Order: sequence, then structure tokens, then C-alpha cells
Amino acid sequence: MTRPDHGIYDAPNKGIALATGDVVGFLHADDLYAHADVLSHVAAAFEDPDVSAVYGNLHYVRQGDATRVVRKWVAGPCSARRLAWGWMPPHPTLYVRREWYARIGGFDTRYRIAADYLSVLQLFTQPGFRAVWLPEVMVLMRLGGASNRSLRAIARKTAEDWRALQQTQVGALGGVGALAWKNFAKIRQFA
Repeated sequence: MTRPDHGIYDAPNKGIALATGDVVGFLHADDLYAHADVLSHVAAAFEDPDVSAVYGNLHYVRQGDATRVVRKWVAGPCSARRLAWGWMPPHPTLYVRREWYARIGGFDTRYRIAADYLSVLQLFTQPGFRAVWLPEVMVLMRLGGASNRSLRAIARKTAEDWRALQQTQVGALGGVGALAWKNFAKIRQFA
């Protein structure tokens, strides 16, 4: 018998706890792999034992028509500077060695919308953490997720992003620069 989830990050934490493999990734209910070779490309990148995480690009698509691309998120390579200015990989494309989630304690369920951003900040600033960008579209994500379904959700996500930046002390200009650029950079992604 399964217990009910307490927020959207409780289920991923349960999944991490039950996982027996070395690598964990999350494909959410309405999301689709962009092509049949996504997982084989991820597995090939993890053949290097020094790789801690693998991520790629994501396309936001219309809820009722996955062929209609609305927004193109090209992640690009990670750097400490980009992370400080609000960069993050598209979470549905992120695959992480399970041991790294154990190091940060999984997702912080006190965050209702932005625990994925907090976990990225925590992971990508760990000594020895090495992430590899695959320059390909890996996931098609349908519009309407928890973080972008309404102005209220966007406001809540922004507040939680601010909290994550303050908690990790990663953001440029005390977090203000990171928060501003994180949101401003999305404008150029729209198709």
C-alpha cells in the first residue's frame, strides 16, 4: 500500500529512496522523450565514471499538440558564473548519479514549486560535481506545469527561487541579479 504524496517533490524523493540503479532521472506525467535514443545517449555519457550528471535541451509544447513548440530551452554548458546568474538545466532532462542526491538529502519538500531549482544549486556547487551537457533536445514538456500555470504560481515560484538563492548563497548581486536574469533569459526562448 502506498502513502499519499505530500507535495510534488515527495514522490521524487520516494523514487530516489526506492531506486536501485546508479542514475536517477525524472520524466513527468505529461512529458515525452524527444526521440528514441535519449536514454542511450545519457547512458553513453555516464560511461565516464567522473560524470556526476547529464542534461540536455527541452522544448515546451502545447498541451493538446506535442508537435507545436512554444518555447525552446537550450541549456548550454554549465559554469559557476552562469549558475550565479540564474542558469539552470531543464530539470526534466537532468540525470544525476543517485549518490549525489543522497549527499544533498534529496528534494526539500518545504519548497512547493522550486525544490528542483534548490537541488540544482546544491548539486552544481558541490566539490567534485561534474555535469555534462548533451546539445540535443531530450524532452518535450507540455505547458501547464505547477510553476507556470498561473500568475499566482509564477509569483510563488519567484519567491521560492529567491529563498533558494538566499539559502545557498549562490546568486550574483546577493541573488537579485540571478533572479532577474533567470526570468529575463526566458524571453528569448519563445518560438
